[in-house]
Amino acid sequence: MKVVEIKNLTVEYPGVRALDNVSFSIEQNDFLGIIGPNGAGKSTLFSCMLGLNTQYSGSIHFFGEDIRVTKKYLGDVGYVPQKPVFEKNFPATVREVVRMGLRRNGNEKRVDEVLQDVWIHELSHKRIGELSVGQQQRVFIAKALVGDPKILILDEPVTGIDAQSTELFYGILCELNKKQNITIIWASHDLDAVNKLANKVACLDRTLFFHGVSDEFFSNEELVKKYSESSMQKHMHNHVES
Repeated sequence: MKVVEIKNLTVEYPGVRALDNVSFSIEQNDFLGIIGPNGAGKSTLFSCMLGLNTQYSGSIHFFGEDIRVTKKYLGDVGYVPQKPVFEKNFPATVREVVRMGLRRNGNEKRVDEVLQDVWIHELSHKRIGELSVGQQQRVFIAKALVGDPKILILDEPVTGIDAQSTELFYGILCELNKKQNITIIWASHDLDAVNKLANKVACLDRTLFFHGVSDEFFSNEELVKKYSESSMQKHMHNHVES
């Protein structure tokens, strides 16, 4: 069953085409890793999928419905940005932040369950600003999960997180996907992690370079080489321009 279907998605900014005729679909319970260099359009893609950017051509369907027509789908989608923005001295506790994600008339017990799921229940009374970056990201995953989403979208969520926290984070994502049957859409620069965790992969660099089964991509040396060379050229070009 397709839970997301994107057709001919194109986004243009003044002088720049951020996404060019991108089409792919996501099946229920997929763990999709989206890879691509900086500036490839991953965040733009997510912005369109979440209804934040409506200036696009093409179509985006969640659960069979066009998101231009209805926003009901957002109740079934959790989102974790790359770097959640909040004041360091923000007085809210971990529990209070997670509760913000509860649906109206949501069950308070669900807060305790998701805190356990992401291994931060013992930190529930600490202020969010007192936590490490890795712990903070787990709080925001819990906030995204407390509304019981069917789909979880994560935009490079381990940026700035140490290796130990990253491994724990990846383990949590696997549990959510395999045991709770949550469809995961995850942007990452870590090819090894995508190869290990994701069952599907999408290679994006404004256009869609590849979309399919993860093993098919990573077992094809020519595809990986072509992708890596393209990413390196993009990185060098961006470095020279800056």
